[in-house]
Amino acid sequence: MADHEPRLKVLHIITRFILGGAQENTLLTLIGLRGHPRYEPLLATGPAIGPEGSLLERARSENIRTVLIPELVREISPWNDWKALRYVRRLIREIHPAIVHTHSSKAGIIGREAAHRENVPAVVHTIHGPPFHPREKPWRNRLYAFLERRAAGQSHAVISVADAMTAQFLAQRIGSPSLYTTIRSGMEVEPYLAQYDRDALRSSLAIPPDAFVVAKIARIAPLKGHEDLLNAAAEARSACPSLHLLLVGDGELRISIEALAAKLGLSSAVTFTGLVPPSRIPELLAAADCLVHASYREGLPRAVVQAMLSALPVVVYNVDGAPEVVSDARTGFLVAPGDVHGLAASVQKLASNPSLAADMGRSGRERVRNDFDWKEMVRRIAALYDRLL
Repeated sequence: MADHEPRLKVLHIITRFILGGAQENTLLTLIGLRGHPRYEPLLATGPAIGPEGSLLERARSENIRTVLIPELVREISPWNDWKALRYVRRLIREIHPAIVHTHSSKAGIIGREAAHRENVPAVVHTIHGPPFHPREKPWRNRLYAFLERRAAGQSHAVISVADAMTAQFLAQRIGSPSLYTTIRSGMEVEPYLAQYDRDALRSSLAIPPDAFVVAKIARIAPLKGHEDLLNAAAEARSACPSLHLLLVGDGELRISIEALAAKLGLSSAVTFTGLVPPSRIPELLAAADCLVHASYREGLPRAVVQAMLSALPVVVYNVDGAPEVVSDARTGFLVAPGDVHGLAASVQKLASNPSLAADMGRSGRERVRNDFDWKEMVRRIAALYDRLL
């Protein structure tokens, strides 16, 4: 592009800009595109309501133009959804983006509909996780699949963060294979490779220096598996009395999870950090011995990649994109969803065999350190934009 030509506007739309994997992915994409010679990124999002924090201030501090759409909410709300659609259409007419790039299901449906009606030259959607899943109500799954089929017809490209996302969407007859491209969810790799003072970190968290620390990084919300982890920890402590849980995050189920920990006699063996900025995740992982990710629904589990970058072995429910990252019995253990005994046995195996845990951690770091760099993610997304225009 010649120096005198204006950059092409790329409008990213996401339902909520909370502390979460999809949101961190989107933020790093915006930051990467901010310095791109051809593209100028903008962000539109609904309100970040609730205990799950917000990344809006980080986006604004990075000089990303942001627009708040009050009616863009996660819940099904025909009146709000209609108003959000009108808002996005007005925004598109105002800024004239060359590309609309949507994230998450609600923003994906509304954003692509608006872009289609306003004849935006290129419409892209990223699947961070499917809206339909086995634990959802059947009528909702049917509705979500129908809406995603319609939106796929309004899309010029769909990015999947894992091959499993593409397979699940194609199984629901959503789009054709040529529509999909897999681009791994990137992250800032360097902080996870750094050295930290583990003893000082544990002391600051009031965790005993000789504890076997099991970390979990997730919103404390339905389907994230905190209940399973607590029950597995109660079982594993009979063989590993030094086991200590480090739960990073907050959410709507915090009070009930604290109550379950007390009921299981684990209160003194669980540390709740509450919300923390993403920049603290590397040092918190440095205080741990392994990570357990017992989520029932995931695109590509970002926390698992972060733990592997930190050279930690991982124990992960075998759902969605997990087996694309974790090599069972080599970089950690894949466990069937809901298998609490399997979680407990895997944690016990790591706690009782430090050399195995260390080998798995080293193998995991080598597996992911090159494929999940955020700059490579941005490069591939920009290359996709180039092909579409």
